[in-house]
Amino acid sequence: MTLQLELVPIVSLVAGIAILIVPRLLSYIVAIYLIVIGVVGLFNL
Repeated sequence: MTLQLELVPIVSLVAGIAILIVPRLLSYIVAIYLIVIGVVGLFNL
């Protein structure tokens, strides 16, 4: 749980910068983020 709380702001910041640089990445970044959050939630990592 601590890893997730420290990792989410970093991932969000990197994703935000990437979206500003290449707006076409938005759908991929959102999809990857949702998949990662889903896997973390299922396996309670």
